[in-house]
Amino acid sequence: MASAWPRTAAELEQRQLELADLEPMPWTFADGAVIGGCFVCFPRGPAGPGAEGDRAWAAAATAADAAVVGGSAGAPYAPGLLALREGSLLEAAVRALRQPPDVLLVDATGRDHPRGAGLALQLGAVLDVPTVGVTHRPLLALGRWPAREARGATSPLLLADRPVGFWLRTRTGARPLAVHPGWRTDARTACAVVLASVSRARTPEPLRTARRLAREGRASAGA
Repeated sequence: MASAWPRTAAELEQRQLELADLEPMPWTFADGAVIGGCFVCFPRGPAGPGAEGDRAWAAAATAADAAVVGGSAGAPYAPGLLALREGSLLEAAVRALRQPPDVLLVDATGRDHPRGAGLALQLGAVLDVPTVGVTHRPLLALGRWPAREARGATSPLLLADRPVGFWLRTRTGARPLAVHPGWRTDARTACAVVLASVSRARTPEPLRTARRLAREGRASAGA
């Protein structure tokens, strides 16, 4: 997969359709796998979808490594076209790590997407790294929260009656997270990776660390 990111909505939509049709070799999660997370933030204050050229700070983190890079947004935010705004920034942050993670957590969706290939899936294809999307709510999919309050309880997220992810309780009694299989991961693997990376809070630690570092980068720039 070429590393260049599409620059127009039409190009991105075509790439997403191509990715949705691929069936890459499934990845197997094993003990000791290095789990990473990545996150991007923009200046505080302005409301709305933002604009092309907005300043941005992207971070990637594992338990042993972290990197923060600055850059600019490739486009305003538009549902289903997040890769135009954030894709190259997140790629740069992950590539800045001394060693790539074995699997990457992304604040974005996978198959829960109008064309079946959200940013979590596309970033994994560009980096050639298995990915899992973790969001607080689905994009298009629907599904009830798990009936059980216990850690590890799941319930399906459906798009056009097809499973595209799961609600997952990462802490007993806590609000569940939406977990999205991404590049080379299935639903069972995605949930296992997320549960393995949760400790102090309901959000996986690599994502929490990347989010904190990106925001610290923004703060140090006075934005």
